[in-house]
Amino acid sequence: MYRIIGHNLLRQHGPLAIFDAVAAAGATRHLQYDCFADRHIGPSDIEKQLMLNYLGFKDLDFLTNTNVPEAIRLKRPLHLPPAIDEERMLRELKKLAERNKIFKSYIGMGYYDCIVPSVIRRNMLENAGWLTQYTPYQPEIAQGRLESLLNFQTMVRDLTGLEIANASLLDESTACAEAMTLAVRFTKRTKLLVDPLLHPQNIAVIETRARPLNIELENLKVTNPSFDSNVAGVILQYPNTEGNVLFLDDLVKSAHDNNVSFLPFFFSNF
Repeated sequence: MYRIIGHNLLRQHGPLAIFDAVAAAGATRHLQYDCFADRHIGPSDIEKQLMLNYLGFKDLDFLTNTNVPEAIRLKRPLHLPPAIDEERMLRELKKLAERNKIFKSYIGMGYYDCIVPSVIRRNMLENAGWLTQYTPYQPEIAQGRLESLLNFQTMVRDLTGLEIANASLLDESTACAEAMTLAVRFTKRTKLLVDPLLHPQNIAVIETRARPLNIELENLKVTNPSFDSNVAGVILQYPNTEGNVLFLDDLVKSAHDNNVSFLPFFFSNF
């Protein structure tokens, strides 16, 4: 309904009509802030009437009847309870929240709880400075994020013994897709062997990324791998999505013997 109204109004009065009407009412807005509903639901009655006057409609009913087809109009008033104040609303919301039942999660597949140290929770998660900057290049947030990423990838490098580590990707699924494209660019080959027991969300992102790049995906047989000359890499989960821990020595050796990139993804609580 609102799309129909908005389309018709813009067609009849131009794109700046509604903006001009609202701007003209800006001075009256602060007069309504003592009312709970007006602080959270806008525009105010004064603003609505100013916009209606500007557009040439005497009331909202006339506006609706002019723009909304009769077949989809509601013929009765909405059945709404009386308005309540802020204190009562908070009590009602608290009662609703208390009805939530908290169960232990056994979904697995990379979805698990982790312990967040209080120093991180207090100084990062509860620090509005990490949330309020509206542009990513502002140093207040950008430098802090860069420092935390540097510390994280340095720790990963030290723990794994890898020459390099990167922490700038969005999540594990994105990292899988980027690892795939890295292997393809490095080897100049176009096939990737994918363990079918990767997390489902990882497989979905890999498939989405591979399709437009014409990368061929094939199921990996972990216990009996077979590599042809077009295989760029193998990608698997360790442990896999069912929690299995496999010995991968033969797979790793076979991949390296065939100059195939080995791309393992590990569970972590980082």
